[in-house]
Amino acid sequence: MKITIKDVAKEANVATSTVSRVLSNSSKISEKTKEKVHEAIKKLNYKPNAIARSLANNKTRILGVVLPEDADNILNNPFFINAMKGISMYAQKKNYYITYAFSKTQHIDKKHLKDIINSNLVDGVILLRVSEDDKNIAYLKSIGFPFVVVGRPDNPDEVLWVNNDNIIAMYNVVEKLIKKGHRKIGFVGAIENLNMSKDRFIGYKSVLLDNNISYDESIVIHKDVFLEEEGQIACSELLKNKDITAIVTTDDLIAFGIMKELKLKNIDNISIVGFNNTPLSAYQNPPLATVDINAYELGYSAAKLLINNLEGNENSKKHYIVDTEFIERESFI
Repeated sequence: MKITIKDVAKEANVATSTVSRVLSNSSKISEKTKEKVHEAIKKLNYKPNAIARSLANNKTRILGVVLPEDADNILNNPFFINAMKGISMYAQKKNYYITYAFSKTQHIDKKHLKDIINSNLVDGVILLRVSEDDKNIAYLKSIGFPFVVVGRPDNPDEVLWVNNDNIIAMYNVVEKLIKKGHRKIGFVGAIENLNMSKDRFIGYKSVLLDNNISYDESIVIHKDVFLEEEGQIACSELLKNKDITAIVTTDDLIAFGIMKELKLKNIDNISIVGFNNTPLSAYQNPPLATVDINAYELGYSAAKLLINNLEGNENSKKHYIVDTEFIERESFI
């Protein structure tokens, strides 16, 4: 015989409405009562009906995660896998579910958002990328829909967000190279209008200025996508400058392409640094030095911010800065 919410209420000697509030994690119910109800749930092995609870509370307990265009081939960029894992782990901890929406362009991103929101399928949205003058953020703010972004928004006081300090992270990498004696340090980034890309480029230029090294536009390249092939093309362009001794990138995938091109040309005296510490970086030849941005923690913190907001925890934090770590390997020479 199926156990119902009435059976739980009877076992715990409380009203069915109290059991419902406990299942919704209401702050109005005392910890003692919550404990009593949870003991009854465990004893009876009661399994709440998620759909029925959603209808009763006018909440789905589902978060929508919008993945950007280059995430469609998701195995190519482990950042998204790790961020999604972090989101899922915190959501599971709080009894929330996740639905994913893929997009091709920012315009379609907005259509996805409208479709998801208008269908009443999700309680809140997580954006895994932030662009300059982001139209998706503007739209979500205009309709007052709960959301959080992974990345630095243009108006950080007005939205929930989680990010690394990308300026400092890149600054520290280039400073380490300068201390090793490098002066001609190339830069390869991608998707220039992303705030992450902008911040890492700012860090690169700032540390050159602080160390009285002239900024050389001829050894700076911005590509359209984060792909290994683009790294190879960029490397060929950079090698036209015979004095270059190091190259920093904003993503490991680009760095993989650079290393591949250097190997084809039998060049082994240029220092290479990536970003994201993807699993394959340790297995390159030579192993790639990189910056671990802790993508799992970025996703975990994003879900935490959004769920706290949805559950009315007004005193909770509005943003998190997740620490990065430089992983020194053999490509750092």
